[in-house]
Amino acid sequence: MTISDPIADMLTRVRNALMTKHETVLIPASNTKIAIARVLKEEGFIQDYEVFRDTPQRTIKVYLRYTDNKEPVLAGLRRTSKPGLRQYAGKGKIPIVRGGLGIAILSTSQGVMAGNQARKKGLGGEVLCYVW
Repeated sequence: MTISDPIADMLTRVRNALMTKHETVLIPASNTKIAIARVLKEEGFIQDYEVFRDTPQRTIKVYLRYTDNKEPVLAGLRRTSKPGLRQYAGKGKIPIVRGGLGIAILSTSQGVMAGNQARKKGLGGEVLCYVW
């Protein structure tokens, strides 16, 4: 089955796993998805992730993070740039998500990174998604 937007599929799998209180979720891997998982871990939205290369299709296993009273740390995920309509932000126009409580994940010339890192480095790029 061909997926027209693999990043949106990744976000939907994570969102669905959070709603059903799963501890982990398996996602077909790509370099961009692995970079998004790395940013989510660095920003504290997930516990960890692993990349399995034992099958022909690589797989990412994402370990989800919950608070002490079993509430997910990730409250929301939203895909912004889509294959049919790409969204770009210059270095001075990187969006602030939920008044600074969330992050924008950007694909820049120096790789995938959080919006605050891109702001510090003076980079713009494609706004992949918002996470809060």
